Amino acid sequence: MKTQISSPKKFLFVSRWGETLDIAYTTFTEGNDVKFYVEDKGAREIGYGFVTKVKDWKAHINWADIIIFDYTSYGKECEQLRQAGKLVIGGCEYTDNLELDRDFGQRELKKHKIKTLPYQEFFSFQDAINYIEKNPNAYVIKPCGETQDIKQLLFVGSDDEGLDVIRVLKAYERSWGNKFGTFQLQKKVKGVEISASAFFNGKQFIYPINITFEHKKLFPKELGVSTGEMGSSMFWVNRSPIFESTLLKFQDTLAKHKFVGHIDINCIVNGKGIYPLEFTSRFGYPQVHIQRAGINEPIGEMLFKIASGQNFKINVKKGFQVGAFIVVPPFPFVDKKSFELFSKDAVVVFKKNAMEGVHPMHLKMVNNEWLITGDTGIALLVTGTD
Repeated sequence: MKTQISSPKKFLFVSRWGETLDIAYTTFTEGNDVKFYVEDKGAREIGYGFVTKVKDWKAHINWADIIIFDYTSYGKECEQLRQAGKLVIGGCEYTDNLELDRDFGQRELKKHKIKTLPYQEFFSFQDAINYIEKNPNAYVIKPCGETQDIKQLLFVGSDDEGLDVIRVLKAYERSWGNKFGTFQLQKKVKGVEISASAFFNGKQFIYPINITFEHKKLFPKELGVSTGEMGSSMFWVNRSPIFESTLLKFQDTLAKHKFVGHIDINCIVNGKGIYPLEFTSRFGYPQVHIQRAGINEPIGEMLFKIASGQNFKINVKKGFQVGAFIVVPPFPFVDKKSFELFSKDAVVVFKKNAMEGVHPMHLKMVNNEWLITGDTGIALLVTGTD
């Protein structure tokens, strides 16, 4: 049981899709005053009944002791608020670019003398197909910019000649045309996919750091379609060769840009080395909720200490933390009509009253009942610790 915080604060959560409901609700139950804004129209109901919802987050800036942004592309606003003296958890324009512009992220890795995998950036599907035909190999298709939020578009090829990637590129050309935007073809390398992440207080990394293993398939044992992420396992450590070979080299740069928040780097690791793939310069989902399951101090107090630049050691559990989404149709696909027919306003029923390890996701609360809302079909995250 987490203790109550010693000095309640006023928290304003600015959410892109309502993903931080669990963090906001937990911060509220710890004794803080919380207001919650959701930008996406289809996700506006998320959080009703759990916390106080607001329609215009900017109208509550002066009210808040701390403002928390849960996604990229708010970097400019975060910088302006920090310059105005507000405590902010969120990105900056530099870290927004690290995540949203894959080519920029790869250039920054090279600038910091970090080994990278060969890649090419394309806007034209035909140019990418011509490149594969001239340079046959196994590749990964990685969308850039806003398109990368549609996780199903990332495709990992398995054919050594790249023929499966060519087929997918032709399918994307028929369905997306010029609306797809830029994308990368990255040479595929075999190994274990691992991410290293940490919180940053504007000056330095806060320890311990977090090591995460993602599970992307819809079902256990690597069965079913790929999702953005179906669940993860993780642990906390004070030292890691992955972290020290990658993120730690960015400490001075992040301090220069006054970044305050959470940053993650996903890597492929094998006997030949550590190969960074991409940055997530914000909370990860469901990563942050599983992290909360392993943190022994109030999450609101911890975030406030990070935002105010304090250097401290996070009180975490030993061992592993795991988590998995509980989902309904049309997940992992986007189909508004199917969601409204089969899942919208469905009641979450608990056979037992034990709520430990249960994290609300895209829900609202009506008459003390948890109802599924939004449009994705993600109802809950369930976590366990060992």
